[in-house]
Amino acid sequence: MIDLHTHTTASDGTLSPTELIQEAVRAGLTAIALTDHDTIAGVPEAAAEAARQGLQFFPGVELDIGYTHGSFHLLGLNLKPGSPELASALTVIRENRTSRNLQMVAAIRESGIECSYDELIQIAGGTNVGRPHFARYLVEKGVAPTEQKAFERYIGNGKRFYKRRESIALSEAVRIIHRGGGKAYIAHPLSLQMTFTKLDTKLAEWKELGLDGIEAYHSNATLEECRRLEKLAERHGLLVSAGSDFHGFQRPDRRLGRTAQNSEIEDRFLEGLLS
Repeated sequence: MIDLHTHTTASDGTLSPTELIQEAVRAGLTAIALTDHDTIAGVPEAAAEAARQGLQFFPGVELDIGYTHGSFHLLGLNLKPGSPELASALTVIRENRTSRNLQMVAAIRESGIECSYDELIQIAGGTNVGRPHFARYLVEKGVAPTEQKAFERYIGNGKRFYKRRESIALSEAVRIIHRGGGKAYIAHPLSLQMTFTKLDTKLAEWKELGLDGIEAYHSNATLEECRRLEKLAERHGLLVSAGSDFHGFQRPDRRLGRTAQNSEIEDRFLEGLLS
């Protein structure tokens, strides 16, 4: 059992990199990829703990791609963290994230709600502030009853306090990942909010840009949808990945080593990554 999509406190997860690896071992995983948003800051700690635990470890990252409908994320898997170009690109991406965050803080304040960016940084543990941290903040301040409601009412795409951040193009993101020694997979393709017919067409276009594969198996999908995605990948000669998108124990529907409909993530998904 493996997991190729996880997050830690280096971005918007709730476990430290060390804690993530320890939980992965307890869950019975034999391999794991750390794919924090826009950063590889948690990789050294996670890699060290994985080595101590005898767990196969893959450095990774999750990037936000410029896209007008739905949500487009790209996973970079099996990276070589020492790449200067990767480090430089991630710095620019994080600066764009900070700019967006400050715009959201301003929007919240303009509505009459107190909002401190310093407090958001504390909630994030001094790491990348993301929308999940805004959600926790709004719950703590009594603005929203739950983090899910905070997204639905205030900070989800197109909602009252939402601000779009400057994102990179798919071609640039793929190039960054390849220069960093990794392979590029579309994360949770259903979040693109397009039909399978349109996705079929787009995959042909994106493969021409260097796309390596898709994360056909994800916790938010059904097994039937995952199998359809896997067939699309095979049709286009793309690799297939699988992950839980684990962020911590606050999401019981996203368990380490589990994907669609709580099914175990099979070792076979390592084959393409290691090829």
